[in-house]
Amino acid sequence: MEHLFFFVFLIFSPALHETTPPFYIAASSSQSSCVLLPGLPSSLVLSSLLGSGACINKEEEVRKRCIMGSKAAIFATAVLAVLFAAPALAQTSSPPAPAPMSLAPTPAPAPAPHYMDLAELLSVAGPFHTFLNYLEKTNVIETLQSQANNTKVGITIFVPKDSAFAALKKSTFSNLTSDQLKTLLLYHAFPKFYSLAEFKNLSSLNPVNTFAGSPYTLNLTDDMGSIYVQSMWSRPKIASSVYATKPIAIYALNKVLLPMQLFSKDPPLAPAPAPAPDSGASDAPSPAAGKAGGLTGGKGDSTSGTHNVGAVSVANSLLLAAAGCLMLLW
Repeated sequence: MEHLFFFVFLIFSPALHETTPPFYIAASSSQSSCVLLPGLPSSLVLSSLLGSGACINKEEEVRKRCIMGSKAAIFATAVLAVLFAAPALAQTSSPPAPAPMSLAPTPAPAPAPHYMDLAELLSVAGPFHTFLNYLEKTNVIETLQSQANNTKVGITIFVPKDSAFAALKKSTFSNLTSDQLKTLLLYHAFPKFYSLAEFKNLSSLNPVNTFAGSPYTLNLTDDMGSIYVQSMWSRPKIASSVYATKPIAIYALNKVLLPMQLFSKDPPLAPAPAPAPDSGASDAPSPAAGKAGGLTGGKGDSTSGTHNVGAVSVANSLLLAAAGCLMLLW
């Protein structure tokens, strides 16, 4: 044969003798090359008949590379084992942290609704001080305010002016009991909001129940656009609309509403005030003053006449004296 192969069997290091399989090197004498062949026992060693050291050097280099590759594989395996084992160790060593509890945000409180203050409104809207004083004295203002705060229903109030109360005798209201006075005040209100336009339709439903209850009713009439509120002893016309924004409607009256249940007869009117003295009478002269004036005037005339007579006598005397002098000289 043209090429002669020699087999050289390697003896492995103690660190790799259990893990690395045995192999041998086939060397060519003509091309100085070696080939590793596994499977032969490591106790047999064949030497080359050509005496070349190329295969020995190649054997050392391959052995070193195999050792380095084995170490690299072992190190990589160890690193991978640590990486895969670390999460499991972490899970078994420490319990999982509890998930943070998320608190629902507290909703902002709803703004309080704004209610119209009836006492403040009546105190500044017009001359309603007498009616307001009665409301506050009997605490009926709280009942009306509670109804006004009910925005779904509302309230309608007929407010007599101060002049309407002044037109009646004071005993008209002072003789009423506390409950009767409360009923009279509630008689001036409807437990519902009514605009002026709604009164025309409301007149067809007469009589209309008031806040005082079913026995205390009012009749509403529309006369050519003017609304009249009729009780037993009074029939005032709505003088003006003080406030008419839902849920509150307030209308001014020139008379107090007087129900038959509280007044069996028409309450007497307040006495008419005494007429004030006429200022023009003081300018007219009195008879005594005229007499005194006449006497004074006569005296003045006589005095002036006396002065005139005396002046004429002196003039005549001077003329006579002058005439006498002229005659002596002549």
